[in-house]
Amino acid sequence: MKTLLLRLLPLVFVLWSIGASAAPPAPTPAAPLAGTVLEVKDVNPYTYLRLRTKEGEVWAAVPTASVKVGAEVSIANPQAMNGFHSKSLNKTFDRIVFGTLAGRDGQATSPDIAAMHAGAGKAPAAPAVKVEKAKGPNSQTVAGIVTGAASLKDKPVTVRGQVVKFTADVMGKNWIHLRDGTGSGTDGSNDVLVVTSNTASVGDVVLVSGTVRTDRNLGSGYSYKVLIEDAKVTK
Repeated sequence: MKTLLLRLLPLVFVLWSIGASAAPPAPTPAAPLAGTVLEVKDVNPYTYLRLRTKEGEVWAAVPTASVKVGAEVSIANPQAMNGFHSKSLNKTFDRIVFGTLAGRDGQATSPDIAAMHAGAGKAPAAPAVKVEKAKGPNSQTVAGIVTGAASLKDKPVTVRGQVVKFTADVMGKNWIHLRDGTGSGTDGSNDVLVVTSNTASVGDVVLVSGTVRTDRNLGSGYSYKVLIEDAKVTK
C-alpha cells in the first residue's frame, strides 16, 4: 500500500498543479442587438427605438442620438430590463433593452449609461449646510450613514437634509444628493446619494426614509459604495 501511494504522489501533484493554475473563464459580453428602426421617440436623456429584430419587435433605449426610421442599427452592451417605467413618456415597457448606439465598426458612438450614472452619482461642490437631525428610532445623520454603512447595510434609515443636486429619470429613477452639515468633503462623508421615484428641487430641506445599500451595482459597470434606495422623500 505504501509503495502504491508513493507511485501515485507525482500524479496527484500534477493534477493539483493544473487545477490551481487554471483561471476561471472570462465572462462573455452580450452580443449586440441588431434591428431595423420602426419608431423613434426622443426624450432627454434617451432616444427610444422600436426595432424589428430576428426575434421580433423590441424596444431599446440609448443615450440621445440622431436616428431615423428605417435605419439599420446595432445596440452595443445590451442590458434588458422588465417593467421599466419612463416618466417622460408616461409609458411602462414590459421589456426594454438599454445600451449604446454602435457605429459601422461596432464601437459605441454616443455616451454610455455608465456616464449617466457617473453624472448622477458625482457629489457637487456646494456651500455648507446645517440641518437639524431627524427624530425617531431609525434616524441618522448623513455622516452616520456613510461612515456606518457596514452596520446599516439593508436596514431602514430616516435622515433629514438639504438637496444639493437632483437628477431626474436616469434608468427610471430620480437621484438626489443630500447633505445636512455633518461629515467631511475630504472623504465624502458629508454627502449621501438617494434613489427615489419622488421629486425634489435643489435647496429643499427634505425628510428621506429608505434602505441603506452598500457596494450597489446598478448596471453598465457603475457601482456605488453606499446609497439609500427605495426612498420616500417628503418635505
